[in-house]
Amino acid sequence: MFTYEILAKEVATAITNGQLPPGSRIRSIREYANSHNVSVNTVKTAYRLLEDRGLIVARPQAGYFVSNNIPVLSAPAALTHAPEKLSLSGIKRLLSVILDNHAKEDFLDLALACPVGEAFYPATRLRKLTSQLLRANNHSLTSYALPPGSVRLRSQIARRGVHLGMVLSAGDILITHGTMEALSLAVRASTRPGDGVALETPTFYNLYPMLEDLGRRVIEIPTHPHTGMCLDTLQKRIDEGEVAAVITVPSGQNPLGFTMPEEHRQRLAKMANTYHIPVIEDAMYAELQYGERAVPNIKAFDEEGWVLVCASYTKTVAPDFRIGWLEAGRFRDVVRQLKFTSTVAEPALLSETLGMFLENGSYELHLRHLKRLYTRQIDTVRGIIARHFPQGTRVSRPECGFILWLELPENFDTLLLFHAALDEKILCMPGLLCSGSKAYSHCLRLAVCVELDDSHVQGLARLGELACAQAG
Repeated sequence: MFTYEILAKEVATAITNGQLPPGSRIRSIREYANSHNVSVNTVKTAYRLLEDRGLIVARPQAGYFVSNNIPVLSAPAALTHAPEKLSLSGIKRLLSVILDNHAKEDFLDLALACPVGEAFYPATRLRKLTSQLLRANNHSLTSYALPPGSVRLRSQIARRGVHLGMVLSAGDILITHGTMEALSLAVRASTRPGDGVALETPTFYNLYPMLEDLGRRVIEIPTHPHTGMCLDTLQKRIDEGEVAAVITVPSGQNPLGFTMPEEHRQRLAKMANTYHIPVIEDAMYAELQYGERAVPNIKAFDEEGWVLVCASYTKTVAPDFRIGWLEAGRFRDVVRQLKFTSTVAEPALLSETLGMFLENGSYELHLRHLKRLYTRQIDTVRGIIARHFPQGTRVSRPECGFILWLELPENFDTLLLFHAALDEKILCMPGLLCSGSKAYSHCLRLAVCVELDDSHVQGLARLGELACAQAG
């Protein structure tokens, strides 16, 4: 990391932590240079970077000030009436439009959280490891891989669990086809058709069609944008006998970006063990936490096997490998049988390649790179939003992951914005896809996991201009 980047990160952290509140003056370039014993040009470059990210603004003859243009998300207001539901067929049609256009070269995709480009993946290292394995082991292409999957990979997953407070055994881990299959297996193993499954609102858009296809009912639980699922409401719904299982994304929640506080995780794990309610933890982004200390997974507080934890390496290492995993607690044997009777197993060659990558220390270095990259990108995109979106727009500041959640003025309709942007070959995701209802029709989900070249910056600015035009 260059010196100017270190200085910029120091100021950005002070802004994020509230040490430098919106509107406050920051030290002049010369003052900062003298206090840190660096050149004036280095500080100028750092301040210019912070300006580009929308974190600070320059005022002629006055100096530099913390920007107050991007308010963070507000706590959800109490609903006076139940919001109008969106049909699942409507959700699937909108997702189909996004998927149909995602792969087209002339479309700019800001909707799907699919990192694209060499900057996001260790592709060169993986190619070398795969070639090395093929030369050393001729049996990987001529033998069956059966559940639970590669011992090498499962051992590395168990070893890495310690970083997130978990004591895992390789023998209890099942290799899956990405996180989505892990979630599906967890739901199928721990609930029955007709059961109610509690979800955060808003949540990961794919959970609604998945639960419908599995014949489960969605129980929506109000969710705070900074602390997560309202556990008091969840407790009430459990007492009423409506909840058979819970699905939560506590780290880098998709789409709100928060990391659930540790005490809330402890309480949720205790509820699971007390009431024998399975809690399915989507830990997809848990290793991309930006804090000094990673908050332990909910699984870390599980005592009787009622917490099932799912994750994958599709967002961080190898998207096309589609390698995920599931530690299903007391449902271990059931999920193995379900895996075998559905997709059988995952490729040994890909699993072994990933296992080698994890065991040689390369992953830690890569994660540090990703955290720096996504932190810069989040700040940059928030700056673009501050300059180009309607006044009053609120934006999340993710503590983990790379998804932004925008709240536009209350009567705004992001479905109209979606169609206007589609006409200009820009893909975005209306908030109603993440809620199954029209309660979040004024919200928008944006992914910041592409290289921010001129076309992406211009596309984001154009999306903001379309929003301003719609807002009048």
